[in-house]
Amino acid sequence: MTAAVQKLSSTPRGPSRVELLQRIQGLVAEIAKGAAQRDLNRELPFEAFQLFRESGLGALRVPVELGGPGGSVPDYIELIAALGSADSNVAHALRSHFNYVENLVLSGADQRDAGAIERVLEGKLFGGAHTEQGTARPGEVTTKIVKVGSTWRLNGRKWYATGTAYADYASFSAVNEAGETVGVLLPVDREGINILHDWDGMGQRLTASGGVVLDNVEVFEHEFAKRSLENQVGRHCSTLRQLHLAASAAGVVRNVLSDGIDYVRKQARSAAHSPAATAREDHFVQQVIGEIAANSLAIDTLIVEGANALQHTVDTFASGDAEAIEASLIASTLVTAKAQLVIGQLGPRTAERMFELGGGSATSRKYNFDRHWRNVRTVLNHNPLLHKARIVGDYILNGTTTHLKEGKVF
Repeated sequence: MTAAVQKLSSTPRGPSRVELLQRIQGLVAEIAKGAAQRDLNRELPFEAFQLFRESGLGALRVPVELGGPGGSVPDYIELIAALGSADSNVAHALRSHFNYVENLVLSGADQRDAGAIERVLEGKLFGGAHTEQGTARPGEVTTKIVKVGSTWRLNGRKWYATGTAYADYASFSAVNEAGETVGVLLPVDREGINILHDWDGMGQRLTASGGVVLDNVEVFEHEFAKRSLENQVGRHCSTLRQLHLAASAAGVVRNVLSDGIDYVRKQARSAAHSPAATAREDHFVQQVIGEIAANSLAIDTLIVEGANALQHTVDTFASGDAEAIEASLIASTLVTAKAQLVIGQLGPRTAERMFELGGGSATSRKYNFDRHWRNVRTVLNHNPLLHKARIVGDYILNGTTTHLKEGKVF
């Protein structure tokens, strides 16, 4: 259960919620420029993240009481889907930032990193990496932190550092001398933090999801994280991270639709056996566009449902009713899991279906249309969908909540 929000300001310090939301369309248009070519050439979108910083949208979820605009979870999820429609790499790479902000604003003042709210309001971005390769089980930590004089030294190698290359601060987990797992939040330009840019996935190639080497990095006392990731707020944030992925996938499908429409109108020709004079008049092409549009609407509807469920959890935290909070946490995990299961079926099919809009020319590298399938498939690989389906079924049939309460898969 979260503590009462500490009131810092009665009015937003920067743009209001309405002003921020009005900036999304223009930002999306700018990020969309050259997105297909960036993916083709593996050019990391640093400029897109600078534009995002300048937009102020990174502070969207900070409540008015803390000096922010007071954006809702649905506002944030729509932002991610909209960004995903321009470049799903940018949308996805912001997941650690919004996870950090969500935990920050819902936690009590005694669990917030010093000056963190102010940094978010200034436009700073947050990344991090906790996963490691080569361990016996997922989640195991071999990175070490030891005290040397009056400070500590951090050594290890992390993986899945999504978005850290674009961030100002990053969180890392490590094992201290007492064998306890602790977290630290550090500026990414700290000496000894080496971001490798070695992500080699077939999709989401520009999320900077590869490794980070931590080489004798100095850590100060105030940089140890205070917040817990295993309480109710942490569980809420875990579900939010999953919905963030779903929103990124929704953006991919929106991009499939926009690219498909553009290709048909500007490039595609009717098939040799078609009675239609143009591709846009071809009944089969019209059918495919209709299917893609319907799938996009279905996916968008699902992420809205998930966002509303998570907003209900946020609202319930304020009540202090532990049973109501628990019920809302279970409900939001189920809605998000069901949404991901359906997106897992519709997303890849929709990305593949767009190739029915044209002949061999649709596969030209200059269009890079295959990035949509690669990207949505990669997003969906973050957690095993078969496991999600089983857990949802177990809950429906037997009321089992074991994994729903772990805050890991969901």
